Amino acid sequence: QVQLVESGGGLVQPGGSLRLSCAASGSILSINVVGWYRQSPGKERELVAAITSGGTTNYADSVKGRFTISRDNAKNTVSLQMNSLKPEDTAVYYCKANVVTKTLYMLDYWGQGTQVTVSS
Repeated sequence: QVQLVESGGGLVQPGGSLRLSCAASGSILSINVVGWYRQSPGKERELVAAITSGGTTNYADSVKGRFTISRDNAKNTVSLQMNSLKPEDTAVYYCKANVVTKTLYMLDYWGQGTQVTVSS
């Protein structure tokens, strides 16, 4: 069993910053790619940023230059630093991790989500 727990969401004014964290725990042998996704009401869930185990990153065009994804493999955590936030960044943010478990299954796991609201 693997659990992903997100934290760091909240209410911030436009132009402000937030840092989201995703902590993985449980029967983990290794973690491959981890992605941050977001979903706002009436819209499909979209990929915001992703990072491989080797540190290669990928960003949605809408967040390039504003968001930075990073990971600490020793602590099984992935962070998303969000700067210059805009109202359109308002959404529930989820992390998803591709995990190789100690029983040698490769599975995708999702966190429960954390709300980010950008408003004055």
